[in-house]
Amino acid sequence: MTTPRAAAAAGVLFALLFGATLILIRTSLPEGAAPGSQWLDTGSAKMALAAKLMPFAGISFLWFIGVIRDGFGRYEDRFFSTVFLGSGLLFLAMMFATSAVGAGLAGSNSAVSGTLVSTDVAIFGQMTVLALSKTYAIKMAAVFMMSLATIWLRTELMPRWLVALTYLAALGLIAASGISMWMTLAFPVWVLIVSVLLLTRAGVFERHRDEYQNQAR
Repeated sequence: MTTPRAAAAAGVLFALLFGATLILIRTSLPEGAAPGSQWLDTGSAKMALAAKLMPFAGISFLWFIGVIRDGFGRYEDRFFSTVFLGSGLLFLAMMFATSAVGAGLAGSNSAVSGTLVSTDVAIFGQMTVLALSKTYAIKMAAVFMMSLATIWLRTELMPRWLVALTYLAALGLIAASGISMWMTLAFPVWVLIVSVLLLTRAGVFERHRDEYQNQAR
């Protein structure tokens, strides 16, 4: 379960689950909607479902990170690997927090005997969800992408066009994530592309890993 094929499977699963989670969160909080508690009427069920999907997406992402890092073998750079791992974990933690805040508000709304959650509380929760997902989490995802692209550039484990695409996508996320909430979908799409390429280049990663393991003995 540590082969590139396992990473590809985990990446595809993460991309699908995380993409679905983002869509549920985004449709719960429509673009340009006025702040307030009215979104809880129609968005509670979607937010609750997003919170249920997110842990499984997180497990898949952790597996994806672990297998990707294992594939570096003797080419692992401790500096960039630390940035890669740290940014990935921070991204995941912030998305967990995003889902938890949304689920907490949705659960509170349904638990208070049909009475809407206070508008002030709903606005605070809404702004927290948006800030965590659009500002902080997605920028950590961009750092994750750039650090991984740098490792690929130095090791030539992945084609140059993917490295260039990764840098461009990461810069786009940093610059434009605040413009539209849908920009965050670029990250699971990127993971899906990487996962497909991992399947086609599985032999390269396995060879590097085997060389590293043989030298370590």
